[in-house]
Amino acid sequence: MLANPRPDLILVERLGFLAIIRLNRPDKYNAITQDMYTDLRLALVSADRDADVRAVVISGVGKAFTAGNDLNDFAIDIDGKAPVQEFLRTIASISVPVIAAVNGLAVGVGVTMLLHCDLVYADPSASFQVPFVELGLVPEAASSLLLPQLIGARRSTELLLTGRKLTAIEAAAWGLINEATPTPLERAIEVGHGIAAKPPGAVRHTKTLSRSTTLHTLDRMSEEEAVLAAQLNSPEFTEVLTSRREKRKPLFDKRSSGLVPKIRNSLESRTGAPSSE
Repeated sequence: MLANPRPDLILVERLGFLAIIRLNRPDKYNAITQDMYTDLRLALVSADRDADVRAVVISGVGKAFTAGNDLNDFAIDIDGKAPVQEFLRTIASISVPVIAAVNGLAVGVGVTMLLHCDLVYADPSASFQVPFVELGLVPEAASSLLLPQLIGARRSTELLLTGRKLTAIEAAAWGLINEATPTPLERAIEVGHGIAAKPPGAVRHTKTLSRSTTLHTLDRMSEEEAVLAAQLNSPEFTEVLTSRREKRKPLFDKRSSGLVPKIRNSLESRTGAPSSE
């Protein structure tokens, strides 16, 4: 059971093997309060611990992904225990893939959290802004490290020092997001469904390796070999081999066969039109 203690703050929905988490404060452009951070963290931890959750999709209700922190209800702790800090450490460390669907503006922490997501899809009208300096603040959650890694040092410095808005088209060209699409949530769910159909252990281990801080080539080779050796002896690798011999799709648990209808039905009810999946 996925955690969703306060649906007036965030909405948590299960779509087959996907957990859909949506910020639910549209009247405030989903500006995030401390209570919302607490619930976001609980939802992520719950999804990460659920073996039947193969990917998490994060989006916002209404016209915005998030306007950033609610500055009337914002604080950090020198020991890293404030709700925003615990949320950001959680999204940065969980093993399940996280896919963001950006609808509208993403400001401040709305961009910061994208740096810790594995895939990002955004509406062409979306915009991205990190106005920390304008607020008399500085970058957070390793964004001063991760943003230049994604888009380059010059571009990162420009965004951080000037606070200018980046369009979705620019964000895709610069590598901040994967794709600009008119239907970011549906696209994120489609990609999540594709990931969910793959061996779940291999997916989580691959995410962990992709985010490893091991830099030396030979050390990274050893790290990969240890995980690969374990996967060669895993039940899911055996299932892949068996399914190929039997010329069928691999099944990693009994719920696989019902996944596509559930997603299609949910998308049709949300959009009013048949899913293109």
